Amino acid sequence: MRRRLRLPGDASGRLDRAVADALGIGRAPVKEAFRRGAVRVDGRRARASDAARPGAEVEVEVEAAPGAPEPDPAAPLRVLAESPRWVVVDKPAGVATHPLRAGERGTLANAVVARYPECAGAAERPREGGAVHRLDADTSGCALFARDRAAWTALRGQLARRAVEKVYLALVAGRVAAGGVCSVPLAQRGGRAVPVPDAEATARLPARAGAPRPAETRWEVVRALPRHTLLEDRIPTGAMHQIRAHLAFLGHPVAGDAAYGGAAAALPGLHRQFLHAWRLGFDDPGGGRVEVEAPLPPELAAALEALAPRP
Repeated sequence: MRRRLRLPGDASGRLDRAVADALGIGRAPVKEAFRRGAVRVDGRRARASDAARPGAEVEVEVEAAPGAPEPDPAAPLRVLAESPRWVVVDKPAGVATHPLRAGERGTLANAVVARYPECAGAAERPREGGAVHRLDADTSGCALFARDRAAWTALRGQLARRAVEKVYLALVAGRVAAGGVCSVPLAQRGGRAVPVPDAEATARLPARAGAPRPAETRWEVVRALPRHTLLEDRIPTGAMHQIRAHLAFLGHPVAGDAAYGGAAAALPGLHRQFLHAWRLGFDDPGGGRVEVEAPLPPELAAALEALAPRP
């Protein structure tokens, strides 16, 4: 599918991100178009890492965006809470929230639309299958899906207003003495979140990293262990990888998180990062407040128990 567009006046950062935003689609098909050399800016072949220029004319040939997730009735699905407007499910680690490519299976959304077919039409982007927010593939816990478009819009509005309570449990390397807050903005570069602690650093940031986004992570100490600390993390914002990036920036990466320096703190027998979306709170579009908890998965509970000091 060949598309022509003009970048908006506020376009900035990497060209691939600006084009994806202008088209209203995910970055994956746009990045693939750049890889094929199928993107031209003002008539010249462009690179994904080029800086976006406001007003530039872009011609891009992208594959059709994936439609609604294919229902997968055989996929396991643990429902934590539901109403006629929404459903909260317990996402296992190692499972993506929704497909990124046409025909992709094995995601949480494939399981959700098999049980709740109406979710397929709830989100603005059909591929999301009604997902209101996303969890990293190796993060487990509470995931919220809308069952109609009005509920999805209302719940997404709560996210934008920071009215959704998102509480995670994270086991980190080292001893954390007390609770605190990190408000360092995060930029995206090469699929990772990069902390940008001050204006001077922002000015030095390569154009391909994109503009830093506000991000706030608050934590409290739940349990101190000999070489680790179990934290309760709250994130009113929703920047990609923000808990992982912030804790690593503070010198306490999440145990088992190889992307952010936590591999050295990995636990024997645990082949994932120790990050779990434990609690989710939001206002029901139909009225009332909802609080949902996802129990700690057995593999995380066992790993935590193995770290406890022996009498």
